Amino acid sequence: MSWTDERVEILKKMWGEGQSASVIAKELGGVTRNAVIGKVHRLGLSNRSGGGSKAPAKEKAAPKVAAKPKAPPKKAAPKKEAEPAAKPAAETRPIPARKQIIPAGQPLPPQPSANEISPEALASVREVEKGAKKLHLMELTERTCKWPIGDPATEEFWFCGLPAQQGKPYCEAHVGVAFQPMSSRRDRKR
Repeated sequence: MSWTDERVEILKKMWGEGQSASVIAKELGGVTRNAVIGKVHRLGLSNRSGGGSKAPAKEKAAPKVAAKPKAPPKKAAPKKEAEPAAKPAAETRPIPARKQIIPAGQPLPPQPSANEISPEALASVREVEKGAKKLHLMELTERTCKWPIGDPATEEFWFCGLPAQQGKPYCEAHVGVAFQPMSSRRDRKR
């Protein structure tokens, strides 16, 4: 199933009307509720704009409240009027950067890498890879280094193939990159 322009327009219309993702999925056919939710998120439609099924429920509830006998006004009513004036000021405060939600389709801000490798370790790995056996998947054994090198979508993809360390899937150089002590990882995150 592909999201054609026509299907996207139906999705936008029904979402704006307040229809649930399940109802939209049934209407479109060939998609799941989760697919509809994902598409809504990617389109940035997370906030409902129309008066969907929830608005009529509120309108029906209002007459029931009006049918009750009126009670004398409470003295706390002026305090309620003061509260709305305070709420807009709270809403205008900027959201901290770590709590901001980035709309769908927008690039993420630069993030620090959790896998920062020292230049010395990288240079040593590059030297080791020059002397690697360049094995293909079917040539690997439990005694060979299984470190992937290159892009799997190209012919220039292979595995290191050097002798693996005892109890590890990689050779000595790749173990140094893959398995770092907990304390150094913890220090890097600070």
